[in-house]
Amino acid sequence: MSQGISGKVLGAVVIWLVLLGICAAVYKFVFAPRGREVVVQQSGSTPAHDTEITVALDSFSGYCVLRSPAFRRELDAQAIGLNVVDDQANYGQRIQTLRSGETPFAVFTVDALLTASARLGESPGTIVMVIDESNGADAMVAYKQGVPNLNALDKPDARFVVTRDSPSETLARVVMASFRLPQLPASPWIDAQGAEDVLRQFQAAKPDEPRAYVLWEPHVSRALETPGAHILIDSSKFQSKIVDVLVIQRAYLLENEPLVKKVIEAYRRAAYELERQPGGMAKAVRDDAEQQRAPLSEAQAKQLAAKILWKNTQENYAHFGVLAGEASHGLHPLDEIMRGIVAVLQKTGGLETDPTGGQPHQWYYDKIARAMYDEHFHPGMIAGGEDETIRGQRTAEELTDPQWNGLTEVGTLEVEPLVFARGTSQLTPQSKLVLDRLAETLKSFPSYYVIVRGNARREGDPTANKQLAEARAKEAAAHLLNAGIATTRIRALGSEPMPTGGDAQTVKFVLGQRPF
Repeated sequence: MSQGISGKVLGAVVIWLVLLGICAAVYKFVFAPRGREVVVQQSGSTPAHDTEITVALDSFSGYCVLRSPAFRRELDAQAIGLNVVDDQANYGQRIQTLRSGETPFAVFTVDALLTASARLGESPGTIVMVIDESNGADAMVAYKQGVPNLNALDKPDARFVVTRDSPSETLARVVMASFRLPQLPASPWIDAQGAEDVLRQFQAAKPDEPRAYVLWEPHVSRALETPGAHILIDSSKFQSKIVDVLVIQRAYLLENEPLVKKVIEAYRRAAYELERQPGGMAKAVRDDAEQQRAPLSEAQAKQLAAKILWKNTQENYAHFGVLAGEASHGLHPLDEIMRGIVAVLQKTGGLETDPTGGQPHQWYYDKIARAMYDEHFHPGMIAGGEDETIRGQRTAEELTDPQWNGLTEVGTLEVEPLVFARGTSQLTPQSKLVLDRLAETLKSFPSYYVIVRGNARREGDPTANKQLAEARAKEAAAHLLNAGIATTRIRALGSEPMPTGGDAQTVKFVLGQRPF
C-alpha cells in the first residue's frame, strides 16, 4: 500500500513539475517579452512617422529633389518616412516591384513606363506628377568626319551606340521616326552598358565611321572634349519626348489618396525651396552627386542643371489639363505627350501595338492636381513666397538673310511626298493633311528653322521650272504658317530642276540651326 501511495505522490510531483514547466515557458515567451516591451515603450519616445513610403528610382540628377534633405523635412512634418530604392535603371524590375506593391511609388520616363507596361501585359501604375523634362541632358554625339549631320546616317552600315531601354534609345528613336533615313537598318543598334560604356566606345572609334553615340550628362560634355566631336542633336531641340513622371500603384492610390496628395505637396514645396536657394538647382545637383559619391565640380553641376527642366506646380496643372488653352502657354497635356511617344515607338519598332489602347487618359490621375488647384495650392503659400509661372514653349529667334544663309543643316524630315498636279503648285487635299501632320511634328522641334525646298522636273524651260519649284515651296510654307508655325522659322526656296522621278515633283523639309 505504501508503494501505491508513493507512486501517486510521484505522479503528482511529475504533474506539478510539468505544469510549473509550462507556466515558466508561458512566462518566458509571453509575459516577460510583453513586460519588456512595455518598459521599452514607457522609457522611449513616440514614433517619428505614422507611415513610410518607398520610391523606386535611379541615380539621374533630375531626381535630386526626391533624394534631398528638403523633401525629407517636408515629409517629416507630415509624419511620413521615406525609403528610396535605387534599382540602377532596371525598368523591368521597377515595373514588377510597382505591381507587387514592394515599391508603390516609382519614377519612370513616359516611354519607359509604356514599354515596361507593354512587356508586363498590364498597366499597374498611374501618373500623378510630372517631375522633369530633359533639356539637353541627353545627346547624340558623333565625329564630324564620319557624320557631319543626320543625313549622313542614311547608310546601310550606319549604327547607333546606345544603352537600351533608356532615354538614349528614345532619343535615337525620335531621330529614326522624324528624319528621312531610308537606308538606315530597321535595327541599327550597338548595345552599351550605360553612358560610361558609350563614351569608351566613342573614344575608341574610328572618326570616319558612320556611328552616332547617344549618352547623357556629364558624359556628353566629356565626349565633346574629344577632337572632332560634335552634337548631332540633343533633347533641348525637341519637346515632350523625354519626360520623367511619378507613378503610383493603382490599388495603393485608391486606398491612400490623401497620403499621396501630401507626398506630392511635400515634393512641390521642397522643389520650390531648392530652386530658390543660393545656387538654385545647381547646388541641389551638386549636393546630390556628393551624396551618391559621384562628385561634380561647381561648373559641372551648373552645366548639368541647365540641361534639366524641373516642372513646377503651374506646369503640372497645364500637363494634367487643369490649365488649358492660352493659360497652358503651349505646354502639351499628358495625353498628347503619350500619343506622340507611342507614335515614335510604334513607327520605329519599339512597340508592336499601342499599350494605351488609344486611351492615354487612363494612364494618369488628374484628381489630385485638380484638388490642389481648387485649393489654390502653390508651394510659396506657407513661406509667403511668390507663385510660380509657366515657362512656355521655346521658340526660334528671327534671323537676318546672312544668318539664314549661314544655317547648319541638321537633317531632312521624314514626310510623305506632297503630290502636285503636273505643272502646278496647287496642293491636293491629301497633301494638306500631310502638312497638318508635319506642323505637329515641327511644334515638337521649336528651336529649329525650316527650309522648305520645292522641286520641279528638268524637262522644258529651266527658268519656268525653277519658278514652279519655288511656288510649290511657298505654297507648302504658307500652309504650315496657317497651321501655327511661326513665320520666323520658315523660309521657302526653289531648288535647281531635277531629273525625272518622284523627288522632282515634291517638296523637301530640311531642319537647320545656328552654328555653335
